[in-house]
Amino acid sequence: MAAKVGSGGAEGDEGAAADAAGVSAAASGSGASASSESLGYEQARDELIDVVRRLEAGGTTLEESLALWERGEALAKVCRRWLEGARARLDAALEAEG
Repeated sequence: MAAKVGSGGAEGDEGAAADAAGVSAAASGSGASASSESLGYEQARDELIDVVRRLEAGGTTLEESLALWERGEALAKVCRRWLEGARARLDAALEAEG
């Protein structure tokens, strides 16, 4: 990972590197974050909320922001799949009743 230009010393660099490692792990679906495919709706939604908060807070490098954005897109896709599946089940149940 490239160092930040004009960073405020070794302590700041270590924090940025640790944060970037967390973003990269989240973006790839490894590490502390579970694979997108295995997430339940609530898990994906909660992680997506966290990703949005981090993006809105700013203070991340371009690389970190892109990784967060990509993770957010993957999480949104998981949520959309769950919601579409729920809609299909409801439609099927209503059709069976009528």
